[in-house]
Amino acid sequence: MMLTDTLLDFFVETRQHTETICQPLEIEDYVVQPVVDVSPPKWHLGHTTWFFEEFLLKPYAKDYRLFDEHFAFVFNSYYESVGKRVVRTDRGNMSRPSVKKVYAYRSYVNEAIRALFSAVQAKELHQILEIGIHHEKQHQELLLTDIKYILGNNPLLPAYTPDFLEHPTESHEQLWISMEEGLYGVGYLGDGFCYDNELGRHQVYLNGYSISNKLVTNGEFMAFIENGGYTTHGYWHAEGWDWVRQNQISAPMYWHSIDGEWFHYTALGLQKIDPNTPVAHISYFEAFAYAQSKGLRLPTEFEWEAAQSHFPWGNRWEWTESAYLPYPNYRKADGALGEYNGKFMVNQKVLRGGSVATSSQHTRPTYRNFFQTHLRWQFTGLRLAK
Repeated sequence: MMLTDTLLDFFVETRQHTETICQPLEIEDYVVQPVVDVSPPKWHLGHTTWFFEEFLLKPYAKDYRLFDEHFAFVFNSYYESVGKRVVRTDRGNMSRPSVKKVYAYRSYVNEAIRALFSAVQAKELHQILEIGIHHEKQHQELLLTDIKYILGNNPLLPAYTPDFLEHPTESHEQLWISMEEGLYGVGYLGDGFCYDNELGRHQVYLNGYSISNKLVTNGEFMAFIENGGYTTHGYWHAEGWDWVRQNQISAPMYWHSIDGEWFHYTALGLQKIDPNTPVAHISYFEAFAYAQSKGLRLPTEFEWEAAQSHFPWGNRWEWTESAYLPYPNYRKADGALGEYNGKFMVNQKVLRGGSVATSSQHTRPTYRNFFQTHLRWQFTGLRLAK
């Protein structure tokens, strides 16, 4: 089997999975945008399609005809170098194009990609197709978390699907893993796919440290709340304390206190919280405050990477104590694809590990996710270090 055949199979599987995620939705759900950080499902379906059209079909497919000349304006996200785009906050105002037309757009581009790769066998095209596939896998995770936010802020708290297991239990005993002082290699090493922000493998010196082999649980976080975690300013950064007070934060996102018991919104609707499952949907501010309350800390991203083979991960994106910065000798790619990671290397914290919403074949020990310190609509949790 040729490389192109394998990659096209991967492309087809990825495109189908995105639509599978949307299958439980009602047509009205496709357009809702409750807050700026959440995009409507219809927009995700179109944006991931536009990516392939913009970066593969327009430059490389001979005599390619755009599906709709206005779609680049509608479905571009943040790529300044490829033209104007709809303001992010306006994505939920677009009742048109219709959902039906967006699905037709997806089919049109899928067929054009198949035709392109049946005619052209250039390595550069393989690389762009692979980036596009993983770009769509990122949006599959965003689709799941955006759908949860949309439905979780509906007054009826409707269920999404029984097929998404959000809260698996870590059944192993909690232990501290001791890591020796010394030099450790970090960054991607291999021939497979990775993002540019993982490249520049280098050595870092780490002091001796210990890291927990388990994530912090809901039960442990309940105790933090009951012991005044959200009302004790000494646990918080000044900015985090301002965030708590200004937004009246008193629990993780989706938590509801009902008659003295804790419930949370899930894909199954409102459910009683299992204290044994890992906490989710917390900000960096909350992760830091919890660690402070225990007299402990968050690991750096390098400590996490050096130790990750000693514990299971992939259940929650784990906040680290590392700012999102370039590795040594980092270089942005030329052109629009150079806007993918490098332009965000400011005012962000690194998260490691992947989550229950991360698509298969889309995480690895060197993967560097990043978000602003107050955000928590992703499946974010924490692991302690000392």
